Amino acid sequence: MRKRLLAPSVLNADLTDLRKVVELVEDVADVLHLDVMDGVFVPNLTFGPLLVKAFRRVTHLPLDVHLMISRPGSFVPRFIEAGADWISFHLEAVSGEEEARSLIHAIRKAGKRAGMVVNPETPVEGLFTFLPHLDFVLVMTVNPGFGGQAIIPKALEKVGVLKERAAFLGKHLLLEVDGGVNQDNLEEVLAAGTDVVVVGSAIYTAPDPRKVAFEIRRMLDEERTARGVAESGWPPAQP
Repeated sequence: MRKRLLAPSVLNADLTDLRKVVELVEDVADVLHLDVMDGVFVPNLTFGPLLVKAFRRVTHLPLDVHLMISRPGSFVPRFIEAGADWISFHLEAVSGEEEARSLIHAIRKAGKRAGMVVNPETPVEGLFTFLPHLDFVLVMTVNPGFGGQAIIPKALEKVGVLKERAAFLGKHLLLEVDGGVNQDNLEEVLAAGTDVVVVGSAIYTAPDPRKVAFEIRRMLDEERTARGVAESGWPPAQP
């Protein structure tokens, strides 16, 4: 398995042809990132379980479903049923520790990867109590809601803090970064310790999306080779 994973986000893709959306990136991507927004938690509205189910029919890639919604507990079972493989929800969207733990348990019990998300202005320490139970953490490097925003470099500091905390706990945890990532800042994003790179607008709004996707894949693979980092895989999810 590749050390650095590429997760193209379809937020700004042309969703009138899902097969084409997938074909543009399927041979270079490791997962497909799907942003679910409810118009309440964030000021934008995208799609729900039906579109996730449609993507499930047209790709073998794992589906990384990012829930930017105000009531994640009400919808997690529907996204599991729709075919999501990774499911993440926001720390800011749950009422407290009990609800978060319940959601993590439900996701992992279904054999899926459980993740939590933290916004740029939210102290990352709020996630510490959940790290032993998570498979990944998604660090937002833009304010959630819309694609095409510029990266907030300071938010990358959260990646290193989480990496250090996971190491202290002896926990294998993937750190995912989402927001404003492109060829110009990719080296900075990787240097922060990022394992999973979400790239959306840089690919799907480019004149030649496949060219950009291949360029980012090349940069990820060259970075791994240059550092001489051994390849590693996922630990199995535990209920």
